[in-house]
Amino acid sequence: MGRLAPLTEEPINEEEDGRNGSKSKGRHTWRNWIKTHFSLVFNKKSDLKILLSVLGCPLFPVSVVQLNQPLNEVSSSAQYILQHFTAATGCRNLEGRVKNVFATGKVTMSMVDELGSSGSAAGPNGISQKGCFVMWQMVPDKWLIELVVGGHKVVAGSDGSVAWRHTPWLGSHAAKGGVRPLRRALQGLDPLAISAVFSPAQYMGENRINGIDCFVLKLSADQTDLVDRSDNTAEMIKHVIFGYFSQRSGLLVYLQDSYLTRIQSPGSYPMYWETTMSTKIEDYRTVEGVMIAHAGKSTAIITRFGDNLKEGPAITRLEETWSIDDIAYNVTWLIHGLLHTP
Repeated sequence: MGRLAPLTEEPINEEEDGRNGSKSKGRHTWRNWIKTHFSLVFNKKSDLKILLSVLGCPLFPVSVVQLNQPLNEVSSSAQYILQHFTAATGCRNLEGRVKNVFATGKVTMSMVDELGSSGSAAGPNGISQKGCFVMWQMVPDKWLIELVVGGHKVVAGSDGSVAWRHTPWLGSHAAKGGVRPLRRALQGLDPLAISAVFSPAQYMGENRINGIDCFVLKLSADQTDLVDRSDNTAEMIKHVIFGYFSQRSGLLVYLQDSYLTRIQSPGSYPMYWETTMSTKIEDYRTVEGVMIAHAGKSTAIITRFGDNLKEGPAITRLEETWSIDDIAYNVTWLIHGLLHTP
């Protein structure tokens, strides 16, 4: 596999970069993004590409390699919550006998509203886009997803060493920093991975969310990973995630993560881009003795602020509803498919 240009997790004007040809693909796209972010976010023709960029194939904040935290540094409360979760899902039944997972599902995405500095919301300004996805996973750091929405197909994957994404308007790009799990797989779809990823989490107490009393666990990307995901134009300041586990059922019912990036090119004002994504996880059903979430709703709020935005912050809200149609374990042809990258 040839060397891929770095992949940013921010919505960028990928259409413009695609018109510039292969030379543009080998360069970082932040400069074009800085110049065109207003026209991109507030241009209805770009709605679908923003939706796919933010909601399509986001990665989990924490890399699998960060899971080697000594047990004496892990909260006993967090361990109790995870033991309750594994018992409730029955996911220990999968250990040692499941080599891979295959899932198919449907999504509906929409640009809900845009709020400018004047405080007025534009209201529902985009048409809902329906689509579907197919996801394969061997372990949390080896996965592949194909998602088609509104006639556009996005493919992302990881072979355990490199995570990448391919769009028809920009081609293939590698993810900056370490390999991380696919967030969509951790929305109640892979209980074993959820248990493993949250094993070093910090216990944050109790909270009530969507009428459910929950225990809250927190994970943060460490400084080394944030540096690896930054460059001289864009600095990743933080990326944290909170998992809400029902006190009654023990199941993961809500995920919320937020990342903040500082962007500044030479001679320009710094600008900050914060994305907060919240996912309600529901409709757990038993699949081969294991409780798997089959539906949910995600909301992403994108906030842009900085001295160059004279009229104040600009806010955009996106939504996605998703459902799982089918899930299967130990698909025989999966191993070869996952190891292929563009």
